Amino acid sequence: MSNTKAPKSSKNARGTITCDNTTIHLLQANDFVAESIRNQMADNKVLMINIVSSAGSGKTTLMQETVKRLKDTIKIGILVGDLETERDADRIRQVGGNALQIVTGGICHLEAQMIWQALKGFDTKDLDVLFVENVGNLVCPASFDLGEDYRVTLIATTEGDDKPQKYPKMFLTSELMLVSKSDLLPYLPFSVAAVTKDARAINPNIEVIELSAMSGQGIDAWCDWLLAKIKEKKSAEEISA
Repeated sequence: MSNTKAPKSSKNARGTITCDNTTIHLLQANDFVAESIRNQMADNKVLMINIVSSAGSGKTTLMQETVKRLKDTIKIGILVGDLETERDADRIRQVGGNALQIVTGGICHLEAQMIWQALKGFDTKDLDVLFVENVGNLVCPASFDLGEDYRVTLIATTEGDDKPQKYPKMFLTSELMLVSKSDLLPYLPFSVAAVTKDARAINPNIEVIELSAMSGQGIDAWCDWLLAKIKEKKSAEEISA
């Protein structure tokens, strides 16, 4: 059954307009493929999550911790996007994760066509959740719907708490914001209250979890959120069948 949510790329921050240009036509083509992916995930009852952040915010470390905690409970697949190397996919495999690297060769984001091609490397019928670890930046990935159920944005305490207002579309199109590296809060001029206020000024519905892969803070809350979304996806598809 097709998901009725509007494609991520069609969401614009307040006060903006969309012009009819080549970029928009490219996004329309991307959204067509994304919808095909969304339908495939729905048919196979697989939750798909697009993990986005600036480079170095902790996406791969979060994937490692998620695999360590849940690999015996749920079946996890991970697609990892980077400009070069398989280092992040290798890190995930080292902890027992089922990871496939997408090397973009210089492109600063993943597009739905890349995901469609990479899915040939997974038997999605045998997965409960498919993570897409996107290329690290808060700009380009915000405009490309990959067919995901949820977009999750990490913002590290080392980045500064002003990012939601500077990069609003990423937070507008995300359902969950993870404040990572929370163990460093005592040493940095970062306000969780401020970043949450700014994110919710853009997107009132965004959820927020503080976490640290080093101390373990918030990892249980993240896993609980994930398991609940998997249960919702499977239940919704069973009801619609």
